[in-house]
Amino acid sequence: MEYRINPKNGDRLSALGYGCMRFTRKGGGVDQEKAEREMALALEKGVNYFDTAYIYPGCEAALGKFIQKTGCRERIRVATKLPQFRIRKPEDAEAIFREELERLQTDYVDYYLMHMLNDRRSWERLCGLGIREWLMEKKKSGQVRNIGFSFHGGTESFRELIDAWDWDFCQIQFNYMDENAQAGIEGLRYAHRKGLPVIIMEPLRGGRLTGALPREAAEVFHRADPERTLADWAFSWLLDHGEVTTVLSGMNDVSQVEENCSIFSRVTENSLTEEERQVFRDAVQAVRRSGQISCTGCGYCQPCPKGVDIPTCFAIYNHSRSDSYVNALKEYMMCTTLRNVRTNAGQCIGCGKCEQHCPQHLEIREELKKVRKRLETPVYKIGALFLPRFMKY
Repeated sequence: MEYRINPKNGDRLSALGYGCMRFTRKGGGVDQEKAEREMALALEKGVNYFDTAYIYPGCEAALGKFIQKTGCRERIRVATKLPQFRIRKPEDAEAIFREELERLQTDYVDYYLMHMLNDRRSWERLCGLGIREWLMEKKKSGQVRNIGFSFHGGTESFRELIDAWDWDFCQIQFNYMDENAQAGIEGLRYAHRKGLPVIIMEPLRGGRLTGALPREAAEVFHRADPERTLADWAFSWLLDHGEVTTVLSGMNDVSQVEENCSIFSRVTENSLTEEERQVFRDAVQAVRRSGQISCTGCGYCQPCPKGVDIPTCFAIYNHSRSDSYVNALKEYMMCTTLRNVRTNAGQCIGCGKCEQHCPQHLEIREELKKVRKRLETPVYKIGALFLPRFMKY
């Protein structure tokens, strides 16, 4: 396993971090047994950074049960997040933090983040509620070892936020498609110059850079090296950047753990050739020509007041662009329409509530119109009218 040093405190962090948001679900909760098998394998192979959050349903508790069962607390670094957007009074932070410790079955958090802190104004609001003093007290007591924030926003806002306080680390979205989006490469370098370890989220854009990559883009990589997986390409691009400390991967299958640990055990910084860098440039252009929607499937836009399953609508739309249109239309019918309560894009009333919470700053209402135009065709409407009646018999 490749390890990188936290320049702030000398902490030795695995370059591959375990992102707990995408644990497999079962019966309305986390499939604990499956998640534990996957985490145990990652731990065995050297992963020591585990990332979760208060708002990931059941994920803090699942990690806590694993820690208690295996007795691995001193071997790993636990990262979790305070939903700062829910803090309305000083006592809110304390109540949430205590609940997080209980869920995680620990008495301290190694890396504590202000979740989705996207601009300086949001930080100043928290400061007005005494959050700085509260965080410093937690650090002084040892209940929090490092204080940081996760970020979705532009480069300039990122720089302002970095300069607003003496942070211990930060977390940004970064991948070969987002090199010049969000905090981007300039934000990554700025944080590094400030001596901050940088944790990377969405390295595969919620799996879109592997399972839903447009055919033309996938062929660019395949022509360059037929034996190399899309995940290998994407992670190699990230590890090539020495400013990156740890890359979070939402692994939810043993095979993913095996593959990722193998990649992160052999790829180092500055390992890409100029020919390989050109492959990425060509693939990016191919993705942009495909017209896909840049949704990562994080679900922060949910719930919709009218029940629209926004991530599913976008995922199927992207399938229709990269795979068989007919298969995508069937999938759309089954997943959004042939059910007791419909969740298709046509249910959208344009209220815009979803856009207030989207980390990618997507114009969701406009994108849903694209979904309706492409998938809710006359054929779809006929099927939506008659198939539910047929299925009753």
